[in-house]
Amino acid sequence: MADTYTNPLLNYGPDPWALWHDGSYYYMHTMVDSLVLWKTQDVTNIRNAEKKTIWIPTDPSNKHNLWAPEIHHIDGKWYIYYAADDGNSDNHQMYVLENVNKDPFEGEFVMKGRISTDKDNNWAIDGSVFENKGKLYMVWSGWQTRRVDTETQCIYIAEMKNPWTLGSERVLISKPELDWERHYKNDNGWNPPHKVFVNEGPQPLKSPKGKYIHVVYSASGVWTPYYALGMLTADTNADLLDPASWKKSPQPLFRQSPENDVYGTGHNSFFKSPDGKEHYILYHARDTQTDPPGMGDTRSPRTQKIEWKADDYPVFGTPYPKSTRLKKPSGTVVK
Repeated sequence: MADTYTNPLLNYGPDPWALWHDGSYYYMHTMVDSLVLWKTQDVTNIRNAEKKTIWIPTDPSNKHNLWAPEIHHIDGKWYIYYAADDGNSDNHQMYVLENVNKDPFEGEFVMKGRISTDKDNNWAIDGSVFENKGKLYMVWSGWQTRRVDTETQCIYIAEMKNPWTLGSERVLISKPELDWERHYKNDNGWNPPHKVFVNEGPQPLKSPKGKYIHVVYSASGVWTPYYALGMLTADTNADLLDPASWKKSPQPLFRQSPENDVYGTGHNSFFKSPDGKEHYILYHARDTQTDPPGMGDTRSPRTQKIEWKADDYPVFGTPYPKSTRLKKPSGTVVK
């Protein structure tokens, strides 16, 4: 059984992110008031991984509500992207830290600054970056305009001038327009004071044959059991800044499984096995339809292998129940 694991990987961990680099996985999730980095050779054993608090903000403008951190290795340096605000969630913006050390557990992360996404500094969260054809791009979730009584989170893309600065105007590539993207009430009747329609957490996924850039995103309210994953797809040879290059899947690719007691599946990331032969999806979910009263945030990180069809499209399958023992990623060193 040493070569198997069960979900969840931790008891708590919204917006999980993992990256394999130079013999180790680097893992992060939302901690709200700080940024914490985990390091391990076995991503399914995060519970026993080395961890380090690498950032505690002091600037009042970005001291609160730190969400969805991601660590990336770009041109020999480490960058962490995350969103934060001044205590008012309506003022969420994206920020980036840099560490020039070979090992991000060494040295110091320094603030490179806020990533300005548009001239009006609209709300922006969940930034992720990827390279295609020698160019660096960012995708994120943002508002077209500040909300009044309706909040609509859209997916944007822009080319980057460098890892901390956009080099083009933002381009809208997805709105929450389909029925399955527009759940914002839960079964207990709770209703936010305004309508909230959600596309968020965009995650780039280059297909194995290199034909497509898939951007997998989360839709519907994260507080509902209907939180699910959709996908946008563009040919790698297309103009990624042309909205017409992106095609949206009409149905979610990964969603709740009431029969397996897994709800609110979303805000995912992707990683490869240590030997590079397998692809995995890492996501958060709940054991109950919503957070039970008095329990706080019960989202926990889970992972499972994904497959690829002959046409270079991914198959995510169904979220497994907690009781299912799964084989560890191929090449994992079992200790």
